[in-house]
Amino acid sequence: MSISVVVCIKNEEQRIEECLRSILSNNPDEVIVIDGGSNDKSVEISRKFTDKVIVTQNSSLTRDRQIGINAARNDYIAMIDADHRLNENALDSLLADLKTFNFDIVQSQLFSFKNNNWLNIAEEQMWELNHNHPGPRNMIGVAPAIYRKSLFELIEFDDTITKTIDDTDFMYRLSRLPDIKYGIGRTRIAQLHNPSFASYMKKFKWYGIGDGEFCIKHPHRTPSMLYHLFFRYPFVHSSKALLKLKLLAFPYLILQGFTRGFWAIKTIYKGNNSP
Repeated sequence: MSISVVVCIKNEEQRIEECLRSILSNNPDEVIVIDGGSNDKSVEISRKFTDKVIVTQNSSLTRDRQIGINAARNDYIAMIDADHRLNENALDSLLADLKTFNFDIVQSQLFSFKNNNWLNIAEEQMWELNHNHPGPRNMIGVAPAIYRKSLFELIEFDDTITKTIDDTDFMYRLSRLPDIKYGIGRTRIAQLHNPSFASYMKKFKWYGIGDGEFCIKHPHRTPSMLYHLFFRYPFVHSSKALLKLKLLAFPYLILQGFTRGFWAIKTIYKGNNSP
């Protein structure tokens, strides 16, 4: 299969082996692992599955994504993260989605790899509510997704943008280019997440810091971002969850919106008041 798979990791020894096994079950042409300076056994484990492991130091997720893209030799690039688990033929299916919809990027639908508690189930209900609908979208995530490599002649993952998260800024800049098409396909890929409350709060914090960094970079977008976090998540989307009987998604959306909003405001305040 003429697809290059790029996996960016850092300290993922607990998750990377199962991820790479699931990728290799799809028989891709090459698998490139970019390790952002792990201090565990992530590199050692990755080298058991691919000879294309690049180790970076003092890097960032954004920079590492672009390093992987630059190293890829095929016209199609799949961006997969360590928490993703692919069924056989998932990459073929994603590529078929890209061609069927004539997209430049297609992201998969998502479902929970292990429904261990209410948070895993609630997250999956949120995906069913807001994400798992095939067709063009105004915003998608960076992974799991397949890209036409030619896209990166026009736009790259810019490592000067944020330290923590690239999805929002990358997609925002992409949306400002003419004739670029992206959306959600019909393929479903599992995502593994630790079911503990502390783990989800850490994830919401990470997203919120990224939201704040996006606002610092694009201050004119701050009102719409804060509206999204403090109104759409906890009120609009949560009400939709109740109407659709996605009852666990209701508290999940409220928790996510207000937690991300808190960290976004804190990041904006810190960024605007730093010397």
